[in-house]
Amino acid sequence: MNRWNRAIEGSLEELLKDREALAVRNMTLAEAYHQRPLRHRLRHLLLQLFSSVHIPPSSHIPETERILLIRPDHIGDVLLTTPAMRALRDHYPNAEIHALVNPISAAVLKDLSAIDLVLTLSFPGFTRTKATNLRVPYSFAIQTARRLRKVGYTQAIIFRPDHWWGAWLAYMAGIPVRVGYAQEDTAPFLTQSLPPQHDHIVTQSLRLVALLTGQPLDPEQSTYHFPLTAPDRAYIDGYLEEWGLAKDDVLLCIHPGSGAKAKLWEVEKWAKTADILCEQLSARVVFTGSDSELPLIRKVIQHMEVSPVVVAGDTSLGQLGALYERASVVLGPDSGPMHLAAAVGTPTVTLYGPADPVEFGPWGDPRRHVVLTTDIACRPCRVLDWSSDDPRYHPCVRDITVTQVLSAARLVAAHGQS
Repeated sequence: MNRWNRAIEGSLEELLKDREALAVRNMTLAEAYHQRPLRHRLRHLLLQLFSSVHIPPSSHIPETERILLIRPDHIGDVLLTTPAMRALRDHYPNAEIHALVNPISAAVLKDLSAIDLVLTLSFPGFTRTKATNLRVPYSFAIQTARRLRKVGYTQAIIFRPDHWWGAWLAYMAGIPVRVGYAQEDTAPFLTQSLPPQHDHIVTQSLRLVALLTGQPLDPEQSTYHFPLTAPDRAYIDGYLEEWGLAKDDVLLCIHPGSGAKAKLWEVEKWAKTADILCEQLSARVVFTGSDSELPLIRKVIQHMEVSPVVVAGDTSLGQLGALYERASVVLGPDSGPMHLAAAVGTPTVTLYGPADPVEFGPWGDPRRHVVLTTDIACRPCRVLDWSSDDPRYHPCVRDITVTQVLSAARLVAAHGQS
């Protein structure tokens, strides 16, 4: 059986022995996954029709700048957009800047001085609630656009490159200047656009700000920082004190959860890593996560020899940032909390599989923020939902070894102390 036939017809046991055939199989499935389904092709035609309809500007447009920033994604994506928001504020110190984000990401911007008003919206396609019918995203955009027209904006930036819904929303809201990336379904609703580039989110977002302002920006000079508050720090100090931890105790934080099963590492490996690093770094292990990630954390703890601290479900985003600030290193798979750890200046080790670290990796000194991957050829497939497929077909994260994580953790911990 040649490699192609083995990839298509081979059993799981055969494929696990032949990584090249396994990669061919996964790349074939990923290519099919990324093909436009019929409903998206029909949507494209509909959007072309919408873009030909003249929409008058809002009658409430102010004389001074009022700028709307649209970012529908999750916590990590919004965090990585904050350097662009700060750069925009630097250029428009007197402008009124509003951010329209997903409710779960609003806490990222709560204390960001660059933003005057945080608006939340349950963007279609970014919630776990499926639309009851195909008209819902369009009718919801029209309703939202009416509300935005009453506010009145002079400019809008749609930060997510493929977010046609956000671009159409800004168009329907009558915002005169609309900036974004020239994706096929997005470009017709923009007044200024850039060709898509395979680059980091921070750089992509800064490029859009530079397009709007007309001034080039150096990503290396950007400010990536999550502001922490005294109450959040005090909460964490008190919380850890109840666990018997002093302020000078060394903390190792592990966030084992993520929003996609394909991103997860085995619980036995997390347990072994935690036990060994606890001894090698003379540290207390602290597990973080949401309420829904507590079962995963409990499974890890069942395989551990040391007794860890568990704060999962007990912290707000700001309190989690304050906890990470106290840690020597934070470990975990690709997730928003890992970006938060980097944003408060703590060294990180992040395990990447289906997502592309070139675009979504931690922002900062690579000596302090190590990305671990495997060499399987189908990575990164950019498919996060393999729920209908046996997870053993997707070993991109699971093939990362305990030795790799231990070495990286020791490296960044030592660099963080230097």
